Amino acid sequence: MAEKTRYTDEELEEFRVLINEKLAVAESDYKKTMDRIMNRDSNEADDTAPTYHALEEGSETQTKEQLMAMAQRQQKFIQGLKAALVRIENKTYGICRETGKLIPKERLRAVPHATLSIEVKNDKKRAH
Repeated sequence: MAEKTRYTDEELEEFRVLINEKLAVAESDYKKTMDRIMNRDSNEADDTAPTYHALEEGSETQTKEQLMAMAQRQQKFIQGLKAALVRIENKTYGICRETGKLIPKERLRAVPHATLSIEVKNDKKRAH
């Protein structure tokens, strides 16, 4: 039997459902993070208390930086998921961009936006 060169339409549909679920969660998380950065989620009086400002100024800046980093990672993840959906449409999803072979389903279920097989990914890590 010849080696499979792409996933079937049924398999691609299974991945589409998985990716859309992850995308919905990621977009919700991103919105919540952005709301926290913009202080849209707070209806508490904490931030107006004089001791809060005196004790927490440095911490507040660090938290904002951490939230911004989280938002950037989330945005990159969302872009990766959307790109995966395009690859599903093009029927190129799940094909390693280096070797041209199918990425195992287990890897795609764990990292649905993956474009490299785990072997290629590990080789790249070792090269750096």
